[in-house]
Amino acid sequence: MTASESESALPMELRTLTPLEARVLGVLVEKQHTVPDTYPLSLNAVQSGCNQKTARAPVMEASEADLLVAVDSLKHLHLIFEVSGSRVARYEHNLGRVLGVPSQSVALLAVLMLRGPQTSAELRLNCERLHRFADISSVDGFLDELATKPPVRVVKLARAPGEREARWAHLLCGEPAQPSSSYGSSTGESGGGVAAGEVAALRGEVTRLSDELAALRADLAAVKAELGIG
Repeated sequence: MTASESESALPMELRTLTPLEARVLGVLVEKQHTVPDTYPLSLNAVQSGCNQKTARAPVMEASEADLLVAVDSLKHLHLIFEVSGSRVARYEHNLGRVLGVPSQSVALLAVLMLRGPQTSAELRLNCERLHRFADISSVDGFLDELATKPPVRVVKLARAPGEREARWAHLLCGEPAQPSSSYGSSTGESGGGVAAGEVAALRGEVTRLSDELAALRADLAAVKAELGIG
């Protein structure tokens, strides 16, 4: 399918993407700018980009079979198309046309799909090779448009405890998890800075001290009774 054919067959509504589908799109946008000589990408190049250990969050280990399923699904959504005239199948993204957004917004969405939620300042830095934004206010302008113009593509998350700035997340894979200020989240009970075993040990110590305090109070009450102290 050519780019012009894909433009005339755009879907009315874009379904929620899987994390791997979003990763494939992000990789294609990124490599279009960073390695233009090898773009469009072969399946092997897409796999290397998806499983890259740096500049990726979360890190993935996608198999070739997984990628073939993701690529086929994205082709049906007209988000990517296969380039003809090559012995090896190569793929090119069609994200801007499908979403109806400018290249600046495509760059922001790609970096969000590759690296997860980020602040405006982080997005400006990480988009440097995809699009050079003049300043943070320029980044905010495109983010605000993506967040307010239907269909909404990004959301500004609640500011997490201890952070000075709120982060932005894309909505192409559905609603992202909001930062939690609960005890379990801030102490690392769900995988953060303090191990779950340490939390359990601390709770056990609190229980032990509470039992000792109760015993001391009982002893004190017995002594007072013997001495006739009210």
